[in-house]
Amino acid sequence: MKLQTKIPIESEIPKIDYDSKIVLVGSCFVESIGDKLDYVKFQTLQNPFGILFHPIAIERIIERALQSDLFTEDDIFLKNERWYCFEMHSSVCATNKIDFLSLINNKLNRLREYLLTASHIVLTFGTAWIYRLLSSQTIVANCLKIPQKEFQKELLSIEEIKTSYKNMVTQILNRNPNTQIITTISPVRHVRDGIIENSRSKAHLITALHQLISEEKKVYYFPSYELMMDELRDYRFYKEDMIHPTNLAIEIIWESFKKAWISPETESIQKSIRTIRSGLEHQPFDPTSKQHQSFLKNLKTKMNQIEKEFPHIKF
Repeated sequence: MKLQTKIPIESEIPKIDYDSKIVLVGSCFVESIGDKLDYVKFQTLQNPFGILFHPIAIERIIERALQSDLFTEDDIFLKNERWYCFEMHSSVCATNKIDFLSLINNKLNRLREYLLTASHIVLTFGTAWIYRLLSSQTIVANCLKIPQKEFQKELLSIEEIKTSYKNMVTQILNRNPNTQIITTISPVRHVRDGIIENSRSKAHLITALHQLISEEKKVYYFPSYELMMDELRDYRFYKEDMIHPTNLAIEIIWESFKKAWISPETESIQKSIRTIRSGLEHQPFDPTSKQHQSFLKNLKTKMNQIEKEFPHIKF
């Protein structure tokens, strides 16, 4: 018997269309959805500070952006000839201190701009486990390959998570009351914490999130975790590491997300954009042939038509 995970679809909620601006922040799964949106040229900003796994990290970067609390030299440090910050992923770094501060503050300003004008904000939470830097007693977003002995590992309580959720939602809606906040739990299991510990972590995230949703009118839940755990629990939907979803699994979850959150009126435009992108990726046998030149001309016409109708779209 095939399980059917109920996908909440609220007909009165503004759906994503080509006038929408979408911010996506959180764990690695948010990038899977973000990449799908980006491929068909929706206006998106996804994880400008890299993957953020736990609620405190997401809350802090959103709070910083909305309050224009720029990073300073006190927030960064040098390690192996590169500059890093504990509030972001290790992929965000630089060899020059001034360049690094400029980079992350530009990212912060862009995140602020998007948060203030976004029609939809997608927040994906991966784990309730956090690491506290012993020397400063601060919770970090990423340990940046610093020895484990310098951190204390803790499991956030349901109440701590709910407080974090509540704070970020309140700050967003105070500044952008017209946005829709879509929340989801990452279906990627954090097995490095242990199977039991992962289950406790996901349970805390889900419980706190549903308590928040019951109190907030503009916060919604998309069940990506439930789809993966129940409908796609066969291991053919997992990559070789048996942790991450395959492309097929992501596609199935994406189709559910589309049905719930993307306006069906955009489907024809999405189809045209996919056709154009496929054409741009095509490798001709003879680039100089009349047939290929005609193909390129038709492709250019289609591109011009879409760019004229939607000025923000560029191929």
